[in-house]
Amino acid sequence: MPGALHGLTIVEMAGLGPGPFAGMMLADHGARVIRVERAGMIGVPNDPLLRNRESIALDLRQNEGRDIVRKLAATADGLIEGYRPGVMERLRLGPDVLCAANPKLVYGRVTGWGQEGPLAQAAGHDINYLALTGLLSAVGEKDRPPVPPLNLVADYGGGGLMLAFGMVAALLACQRTGEGQVIDAAMTDGAALTGALIYGLRAAGLWRDERASNLLDGGDPIYGCYTCADGKALSVGAIEPQFRAAFYTELGLAPGADRDAIAAVLATRTRDEWATRFSDKDACVAPVLGLGEAPDHPHNVARETFVEVGGVTQPAPAPRLGRTPASIAHGPRREGEDGAAILGALGYDEAAVAALRTKGVLL
Repeated sequence: MPGALHGLTIVEMAGLGPGPFAGMMLADHGARVIRVERAGMIGVPNDPLLRNRESIALDLRQNEGRDIVRKLAATADGLIEGYRPGVMERLRLGPDVLCAANPKLVYGRVTGWGQEGPLAQAAGHDINYLALTGLLSAVGEKDRPPVPPLNLVADYGGGGLMLAFGMVAALLACQRTGEGQVIDAAMTDGAALTGALIYGLRAAGLWRDERASNLLDGGDPIYGCYTCADGKALSVGAIEPQFRAAFYTELGLAPGADRDAIAAVLATRTRDEWATRFSDKDACVAPVLGLGEAPDHPHNVARETFVEVGGVTQPAPAPRLGRTPASIAHGPRREGEDGAAILGALGYDEAAVAALRTKGVLL
């Protein structure tokens, strides 16, 4: 059965990180996503973020290349781009041009700092965007510098997911009103939003600014990771009283035992031994798996949380829709692989396509 977004066409201006993540989400759920590649981009071979797309490679420095993007956008439902503010305008592909030609177009933009503001034109990466939200200051050990939580919070949670959500919300609005709109998805804004609970706790006087002094940042011994006899780690999240009681009981410790006491007991057995012992206990304990181990865990296998596409093990589409499920039709295409077919659908004949190749417009 087609995915929930079947029938929608999205133009994706090739970039890195959050833009491709949003494109993957939309494509996994059935949208036709046409990725406009640009020459010289360095990507990851067989990148799962690029699955389920069509690919056309254009030289946007040439008028004819930009004209092709305009033609694609003229009949598309949406466009997503992740360039610095002003780049698309300088290419004469900004929303002022494309939305004027197609008033129903949903134009999605994702940047680190947003389309305006003092830092709008500044360079940055996930760690910088997260730093300005205040949330990075809460991650890590006491009396040590903050620890970057990979690039998951700002790039993907605050950027890619927020852009995908914004696109779907605006596309639904367009179905009701017949009008498109521009989405300004700033990774700083989105990352800040993921911290709504933490800011709420702080406002209520239930969160201290000192790292590792709170329940969810490792300040409580029953919420954290411990090293086992084999050097591997066990995660513990026994927050509620009943889970906390079950955890201490299994360890043979008195309720309220401190971190050192817990660590000493957990260090007596291997990670997997503890995982087995807790497997039938409601104590919120789970083994900390390596990236190579996670796909083989029985729960992940049963739910098919990971799949293999083109020899690459990768996360399966999510979330799961009961009637219109997401799927992976194919892995990443070769750069520009679908160019001729895409142009053919726009009305270019074989001679015109050949001429564009000769001019270096179609790469």
